[in-house]
Amino acid sequence: MAKHAGKAAFHLRVRAHSFRVLRINKMLSCAGADRPMQTGMRGAFGKPPRGLRARARVRIGQVLLSVRCRDAHAGHAQEALRRAKCSFPGRQRVSIRHRQGIHRV
Repeated sequence: MAKHAGKAAFHLRVRAHSFRVLRINKMLSCAGADRPMQTGMRGAFGKPPRGLRARARVRIGQVLLSVRCRDAHAGHAQEALRRAKCSFPGRQRVSIRHRQGIHRV
């Protein structure tokens, strides 16, 4: 989008933010796992695994990204969002609205 339209030609807003911290209770699965190294479910709040600090919990139909641009760059914005869909798990949909500004959907 910045390559075709320029940095000042669009406004991108991320609607879903990562506030949910995922945690894992590590359990031993090797020989000697029954020794008193692990505590089972006692204190099983866990700790965030490496690389998985916080993730966004989204609902079906929730808006993830919003792009505001002029009509001349609408095709570039649509192509950029189509390519960005592949970065998210699940099915995403690109919808076009002709309202001014960024509004609630």
